[in-house]
Amino acid sequence: MRKIKVLAMMLCIAAIGLATSCSKDDDKNNNTNVEWVDLGLPSGLLWCSHNVGATNPEEYGDYYAWGETAPKSTYSWDTYKYCEDGYMLTKYCTNTTQGNYGYNGFIDNKTTLESSDDAARINMGIGIRTPTKAEWEELIANTSIEGMTVNGVKGIRFAASNGNSIFLPTAGARVDNDFLNYDVWCYYWSSSLVDRSPREAWSFTCYPETHPDPRINNIGRRNGNSVRAVRSAH
Repeated sequence: MRKIKVLAMMLCIAAIGLATSCSKDDDKNNNTNVEWVDLGLPSGLLWCSHNVGATNPEEYGDYYAWGETAPKSTYSWDTYKYCEDGYMLTKYCTNTTQGNYGYNGFIDNKTTLESSDDAARINMGIGIRTPTKAEWEELIANTSIEGMTVNGVKGIRFAASNGNSIFLPTAGARVDNDFLNYDVWCYYWSSSLVDRSPREAWSFTCYPETHPDPRINNIGRRNGNSVRAVRSAH
C-alpha cells in the first residue's frame, strides 16, 4: 500500500511539473515579456511598443516583404516568395479590370495575410499579428501625431488621450540591395492587399522630420518594410 501511495505522489508531482512546463511554453508563445500599449482605441486593440525584430521602441528591427516572415539580403521580385516569371503572383491575387496578375491565370481572391504569412504572428507568437489597413486608420484617427527624436533616432509619436503613446522610428525601407529613405520616412506594412492592384499592399507611410503627414499608401509587395504588431486586449 505504501508503494502505491509513493507512486501516486510521484505521478502527481510529474503532472504538476508538466502543467507548469506547458504554462511556461504558452507564455513564451504569447510573448508576454513584450510591452503592449493601450491607446484607448474604439476597437480595444493593443499596439506593441517596438517593431518586429527589435527590443526597444527606437530600434528599427527587421524588414519584411509583404507576406514573408524572415528578413533577407535582397528585396526584389526575383526573390519574392509569391512570384514567378518576373511579376506574376502565386498567392494573394485578385482579378482586376486591368488584367490578371496571377501566374498561369492563378486567382485566389485572398486579400488579408494568413497567419502563416504574417511576420508578426510567426516571429512573436500566437494571437499577435500585423494590423489591417482599417486598424492603421483607426490609430491615425484616434491619436495626436508628432515627429520627434528618441535617443538620437527620428520617428513619429502617436499619443492617446489616456496618456499612453507609441513611437515608430523612421526605418525607411529595403528595395533590391539598398535602403530607401533610411532615417527619413516610415514605411510600415498592413496585412491588407490592394485588391485593385494585387502586386501592392497597403502601408502606413510618414515623413515626420518636416511634417507628420500620415498616409496609407499602396506599396509594392516586394519591398522590405517594417512591421509593428498588434493584439487583442483579451
